[in-house]
Amino acid sequence: MASSSCAGLSLLLLGCALAASPPQGGSNSPQAWPEAAGHQPDKSSSAEGRKLITEDVTVVEGEVATISCRVKNNDDSVIQLMNPNRQTIFFRDSRPLKDTRFQLVNFSNSELRVSLSNVSLSDEGQYVCMLYTDPPQEVYTNITVLVPPHSLTIETEKETAMEGEEIELNCTAMSSKPAATIRWFKGSKELHGQLEVEHSEAVLFMVTSRIMLKVGREDDGVPVVCSVDHPAVKDLETQRYLDVQYKPEVLISVNYPQGITREGEPLELTCTVLGKPKPDHINWIRVDDDLPAHAIVSGIKLLINNLNKTDNGTYRCGASNAVGDSHADYKLYVYDSQAGEEVPSVDHAVIGGVVAVVVFAMLCLLIILGRYFARHKGTYFTHEAKGADDAADADTAIINAEGGQSNSEEKKEYFYLNTPWVPTRCPTADSYWPPAPPPFRG
Repeated sequence: MASSSCAGLSLLLLGCALAASPPQGGSNSPQAWPEAAGHQPDKSSSAEGRKLITEDVTVVEGEVATISCRVKNNDDSVIQLMNPNRQTIFFRDSRPLKDTRFQLVNFSNSELRVSLSNVSLSDEGQYVCMLYTDPPQEVYTNITVLVPPHSLTIETEKETAMEGEEIELNCTAMSSKPAATIRWFKGSKELHGQLEVEHSEAVLFMVTSRIMLKVGREDDGVPVVCSVDHPAVKDLETQRYLDVQYKPEVLISVNYPQGITREGEPLELTCTVLGKPKPDHINWIRVDDDLPAHAIVSGIKLLINNLNKTDNGTYRCGASNAVGDSHADYKLYVYDSQAGEEVPSVDHAVIGGVVAVVVFAMLCLLIILGRYFARHKGTYFTHEAKGADDAADADTAIINAEGGQSNSEEKKEYFYLNTPWVPTRCPTADSYWPPAPPPFRG
């Protein structure tokens, strides 16, 4: 047991001696390799099949970093971990360094794993993993410390802005590593600012972003957000609500009556005013005339009882505050008490068009009928009054006409249907039926 303890102590002393007095000169010296090559050594080294491996570590300030020195195909060679000042942190599973933030996580023939808690910027640098082979092997692991912004603030030259004014806003992210990226938002819209980066300390950065913003009444109470993008922090943002003052906005509404205003009825109007700061003065007037003697003004309300035609005119509600003044108008026209509801206006152009179409259609119909009757007009000749033109008087003409009708074959009248004659042979006689029509007598 004693001999084993002595052997362990001897190895520890040997490691400390090698770390404190590294060999000089010669290409086989592990300390001479980086300078001879002119660059940082690889993250792995090998000798006679044994290979030493490690990785770089990135950690946020205040958190825990883990350093691992791993060996492939180890033959019980000693593993040592040293800090950037080449002070031994762990030699095998023993910790000569008094910094208790270093704790052993795992030790075996193939790995030495150590944790470093509450990391600070002073811990940043190049750590050394050493394997005691012939020749010794070294690999380097870099610890990079990220520092989130210590504070994020929005500043403005004026706490309160007037409508239409352009204001300047500045957002500053203090003491970060690396430099932070700042983004602006107004509501859901992203704004673009002017970025300025400065060194606040040796390795820390102060970043400021500035925007110019023209504000209106619709921006009052809207948040402006300054957000930071940084690998060491998520969802870091701050905001400021805009305070915008604007002149009054005036609106007049009718409480009663609904519809037209008639003689003898009351009229009540309400003046609604919005403004920031709150309007300090609201008044009612009648444009180009005094208010009626029977009109009653009560704050934002105007009441006129028993309307008559002398009340006709334009009534105005005005309001003012520190920013400015504005007004709204209501035109009053009083109808007779017998007046009915307003009759919807008739479109005389439409009526005229309909009448014109009807008249045109009737004219076209008359023309068509006239042409039709003109084409079908005929002359009928009879022999009833034959010889009447030669009679001395009317009685004689009638007697001549009656007397001659029974004896004269020429006084017969014939009427023909416009039907083609189709002969049919009778079954009992050698003849056709009906008989052929007699020839036409003109």
